[in-house]
Amino acid sequence: MGTICNMGAEIGATTSVFPFNSRMADYLKATGREDISGLAQKNIHILEADAGCEYDELIEINLDELEPHVNGPFTPDLGTPISKLGEVAEKNGWPLEIKVALIGSCTNSSYEDMTRSASIAKQALDHGVQSKSLFTVTPGSEQIRATIERDAVAETLREFGGTVLANACGPCIGQWNRQDIKKGDKNTIVTSYNRNFTGRNDANPETHAFVASPEIVTALALGGSLKFNPMADFVEGANGEKFKLEDPKGDELPSRGFDPGEDTYQDPPSDGSGVKVDVDPSSNRLQLLEPFDSWDGNDLVELPILIKITGKCTTDHISAAGPWLKYRGHLDNISNNMFIAAVNEENGEANNVRSQLNGEYGPVPDTARHYKANGVNWVVVGDENYGEGSSREHAALEPRHLGGRAVIVRSFARIHETNLKKQGMLPLTFNDPGDYDKIRPTDRISLLGLKDFAPGKPITCEVTHLDGSQEQFPLNHTFNETQIEWFKAGSALNNMAKMK
Repeated sequence: MGTICNMGAEIGATTSVFPFNSRMADYLKATGREDISGLAQKNIHILEADAGCEYDELIEINLDELEPHVNGPFTPDLGTPISKLGEVAEKNGWPLEIKVALIGSCTNSSYEDMTRSASIAKQALDHGVQSKSLFTVTPGSEQIRATIERDAVAETLREFGGTVLANACGPCIGQWNRQDIKKGDKNTIVTSYNRNFTGRNDANPETHAFVASPEIVTALALGGSLKFNPMADFVEGANGEKFKLEDPKGDELPSRGFDPGEDTYQDPPSDGSGVKVDVDPSSNRLQLLEPFDSWDGNDLVELPILIKITGKCTTDHISAAGPWLKYRGHLDNISNNMFIAAVNEENGEANNVRSQLNGEYGPVPDTARHYKANGVNWVVVGDENYGEGSSREHAALEPRHLGGRAVIVRSFARIHETNLKKQGMLPLTFNDPGDYDKIRPTDRISLLGLKDFAPGKPITCEVTHLDGSQEQFPLNHTFNETQIEWFKAGSALNNMAKMK
């Protein structure tokens, strides 16, 4: 249930909900929250669907007929049944050899996930064989790390050939010092993480990343190839005899209860009024934030388009992770990754846009900084489900910091849309999605009617083409009254400061 709810966000859902049930109750009890379980049981009528409720769409799935899938590469919504994976991979020219298999992360590292994976590893070890691929395990919490260590689950995974990493984001968010390949090498990895966007895990755009369940990833590590079907194919044991994997088995909850592990929490001071935060001005990793400028009360006119993005634009495209995360406390430095993975419609290239001030091509962050240095604000134009993926705040902070004022797209991932609003940006959608095609990267954009900015009232977009011709069309928004105050104040934080 947790994995399904987590992955719902990857295809644009604001949230995913399961009715309260016995498995939730058992988990609450196992983690010392039996009182909450009891309250939920007493109020179960508000924790399940209303009788007779209707849905926009009803999808029925027969779990008896559902075959395990492997999704990817480069997107979590491209699914292939495990029985077809090798055939599809060969047809598409995907690298068949699995260089690294990685299980865990916040999405797929429950105790049951870990024990099911260990049951696959144990079958291999019983026949004297180990993982053919490099194999890593990332516990999703200190509680899981400590419990699988105590119960020897982690040791089984190590014997299989695994390396147990720290209970942190790790390779899922690109915190991975990968040594087995060089950047630019075309290769395949399989993970049980929630996202597999281009370059996300190892900063290599040629890494074909696939996502699957932890037990499928573990089985594929044993086979070492996308052509291996663990449901049908045989594996050769150390004695030369062939064996077939049995269905994985795991314990939903640990029989001895959870081990909470090390408690590293530190209480803040009871009185923080005298606490001063000193940041070295020469630090390249920490920087005190300065308030963004407030709206000047006028329409935004003749703004150049920094980039017209074609295709998928996730928060990884907007603000890459991996090695950039060391700058997450320094807004100006981390802004040097802004849109470097987004594809420019004008030339089909990433991180190469033309400045409307001097006509020269250059990296996106550099071009944005040139606009900002000349007092010129800018806009971005994007496609469908703009901002899907990680809900990282930097993907909204960076455009605002470097002079962005609006993002105009066919549709938004809604968490990112709200993040943009909080930073004083205007996230706007085409009333007619076809109007995306009317905009050229060399156009200037004016956003008119901002003095009458109100919930439910469209903003007028006036496009001025390079030849001087103009056209207008409406842009929609989802701002409420409070969020409009954020825009006027320059950000949600600015508005909060005004209310003191």
